Amino acid sequence: MEAQFHGEEFAVGCVLSIKTTLGEEFQAQVIAFDRPSNLLILQEGAKSGGGARKDIRLIKANYIKEFSYLGQGDDPLDVKRCFLDLNSLQAREESAIRQAEADAERIGVGVTPEAQSLFDALSKTLPVRWDKSTIVVMNEVRVSSPYLPESVLGGTPAANDRVRKVLEFEKKRLQSRYGGL
Repeated sequence: MEAQFHGEEFAVGCVLSIKTTLGEEFQAQVIAFDRPSNLLILQEGAKSGGGARKDIRLIKANYIKEFSYLGQGDDPLDVKRCFLDLNSLQAREESAIRQAEADAERIGVGVTPEAQSLFDALSKTLPVRWDKSTIVVMNEVRVSSPYLPESVLGGTPAANDRVRKVLEFEKKRLQSRYGGL
């Protein structure tokens, strides 16, 4: 059964014990309630001290099965009590950007799904990068389209053999999975 809510039950600052339709139970303080979208913004860890880490949760009110009012907390929007570690946030942002850039470099542009699968297989055990549509392994071995063991060039004989073995194994795996790529 879906509970029906009115804005006054979600007044800013009130602390609630909430049970969701998915069976999750938690306590949180209301930061805001947007009636048109039926979105409730909650702050968990509200009873902790001022500098303690707090999590923000956004939940559609129709996912709340039941709740009970636990009391009124301090104003969660009081700027004197809000604390943001800007250095930490900036470090997280920079880390996320670096990771996204690294992930983007691992995606070949204008290559077939098979070529991307071969690149991904090689990257599990060896350092690889794309040079246009050529896979460069260990900055010395180059694998060009059609990405066959015979397409392996450069590098030491041992490095070439290792790359050829991975290519052969991955080609067989792809053929057995998708049938004759």
